[in-house]
Amino acid sequence: MSPIANAFVSEILGTAVLITLGAGVVATVLLPKSKGFNGGWLLINFGWGFAVMAGVYVAYKSGGHLNPAVTLGLFAAGMDYAKGIDPTFSNMMVYFAGQMIGAFIGAVVAFLAFKKHFDEEADPAAKLGIFATGPAIRSYGWNVVTELIGTFVLVFWVVASGKTPTQLGPLAVGLLIVGIGASLGGPTGYAINPARDLGPRIAHFILPIKGKGPSDWSYSWVPVVGPMLGGLLGGLVGSWYVG
Repeated sequence: MSPIANAFVSEILGTAVLITLGAGVVATVLLPKSKGFNGGWLLINFGWGFAVMAGVYVAYKSGGHLNPAVTLGLFAAGMDYAKGIDPTFSNMMVYFAGQMIGAFIGAVVAFLAFKKHFDEEADPAAKLGIFATGPAIRSYGWNVVTELIGTFVLVFWVVASGKTPTQLGPLAVGLLIVGIGASLGGPTGYAINPARDLGPRIAHFILPIKGKGPSDWSYSWVPVVGPMLGGLLGGLVGSWYVG
């Protein structure tokens, strides 16, 4: 396969692993009768951090973006997406497609892993929270600001370091995700990744989840717009910073 075709498959597989493990840790904490029920926010933070680490390892052929905001940030910074893959608009669209497909697949896999727990009585909002983020206090403008800041930190760190997440080390990226979640994740649940939120939200809408409520489409634009703006700014400022 060509380098961009390899990257497409790599982003699908890496993002699927990311969401399987990330949605899985939220399900572990939120679904009744799970052995990790009520495990707390830090368990979710660490679960997502290690999910990112695993996904980046899997997606080594594509540079381990797993996130449209990261891809956009590298595009804005003029940095190669991966070895032999230029930061062009067409390549960016291929990355976006792979990330969205992978996120949807990962959400379906997480659902299958917890199917019997989803069948149990639970708050519909908790079931949605396994798939998609939601604000603690709904204020769309400020929710966008929170997502923008969290994503800016992620992408600025990637670009200012001058290398892709894979080259920096998947563990370092995973620990950064833990840090962002623990410090900035409280207001919105820190999507900081449009594919991470939108792909699983679509899965929530489609899947036959017992007792599920609405998919909260009125909020769905926030974890897309906020992270994309944060990724763009992170790429531009990071590029300026490294000169």
